Amino acid sequence: MEPVRRLVVDLLKPHDPDIVTLTRHVAACDGVSGVNAALVETDREVQNLKLTIAGDDVDETAVFGTIEEIGATVHSVDQVVCGDVVVEESATPQD
Repeated sequence: MEPVRRLVVDLLKPHDPDIVTLTRHVAACDGVSGVNAALVETDREVQNLKLTIAGDDVDETAVFGTIEEIGATVHSVDQVVCGDVVVEESATPQD
């Protein structure tokens, strides 16, 4: 099976734990080299985050399990990059 190089995940989390703690836990998962966490929206009870997770062979099962263990919920998986190289998106006429 080809390795997962990048995952972009939209998630909902309670205010506690904070964004730094959540990001550190995800970064400690097997195969993860780095995580970018961006706050998309916040309200009284939850925060919506966009996580970009990168590595040579990201263990998505471990990532999703860690997210759930910390009390967050994966809302959607918005991008997956697999294979020997990371292929960046390119503009198309529809864009």
